[in-house]
Amino acid sequence: MKNQKGIKNRSFFFLISFLFLTSLLSIKSLKKVGIKDIRISGSELFSQNDLVKNSSLNFPIRLIFVETNLLEKELKENLSLKHVSVNRELFPFGLKIHINLRIPIAYGERTLNDEKILGFIDKDGIFIKKQNVDEKNLSKLTIQVFGWKEKFKKILSEIFNAIENYELEIVKITFSSDGFLTVEEEDLKTIFLGFKPNSINYQLQIINNLKNEFKKNSFSKKIDNIDLTNPDKPKIKVFKP
Repeated sequence: MKNQKGIKNRSFFFLISFLFLTSLLSIKSLKKVGIKDIRISGSELFSQNDLVKNSSLNFPIRLIFVETNLLEKELKENLSLKHVSVNRELFPFGLKIHINLRIPIAYGERTLNDEKILGFIDKDGIFIKKQNVDEKNLSKLTIQVFGWKEKFKKILSEIFNAIENYELEIVKITFSSDGFLTVEEEDLKTIFLGFKPNSINYQLQIINNLKNEFKKNSFSKKIDNIDLTNPDKPKIKVFKP
C-alpha cells in the first residue's frame, strides 16, 4: 500500500510539474520580442537595428508569431547574405540570428532605374551592396565587373572558377546593355565573347590554351584583341608594326 501511495504521489508531482512547465512555456512564447531580445552571431557588421529595418516584421512582436522562414528570406535578400538562420528561443528569451556574409572577389557596377550602383560581386556572381561588405575583405580585389544583372550570375561564376583553376588574369568583365560580354586579360588584352552564355566554359578553355601557347614565344605582346564570339573560329587582331 505504501508503494502504491508513493507512486501516486510521484505521478501527481510529475503531473503538476508538467502542467507548470507547459504553462510557463506558453506564457513565455506569448511574450513580445523587442530589439534588445535579438542576439546576433556570425558577424559584427550588422546591428540589431539593421536587422529590424530590413525585415517586414513589426517589433515588438510576440515570439510565437515570428515567421522565421520569412525573416530568413528577407534578411538574406535585403542584406546580400550568404546564409541566415533564425531560431525562436525561450531560455534565454528572444531570437537568435546567425548570419554568414558573402565574401567579395570583384568590384561591381549595376544599373537600376537608370542609376549606376556601385558594389561588389562574390564567387557565385551575386551582387553585394557596398554597405553589406566587411571592409577587411576588400584589400586584394583586382577584378572589375560592369553591367551586372541577375541573369549573368551563372556566367560570372564560371569565369571566377576559371580564374581560380587556370592561370588566367582577367581584370575586367563587361556586359553591354544588350548582354554582349567582353573580358580583359592581363596578357591577352581585350577578348570578345559575345552573346553565347552556354559556350562560356568552352571559350574560357580556349583563352587558357591561347595564353599558355603565346607565353612560349611572347606573342601576346603583339595582340590587340581576340574575337571568340565564334569559339570554333577564333580571330586574333595584332598591332600593326
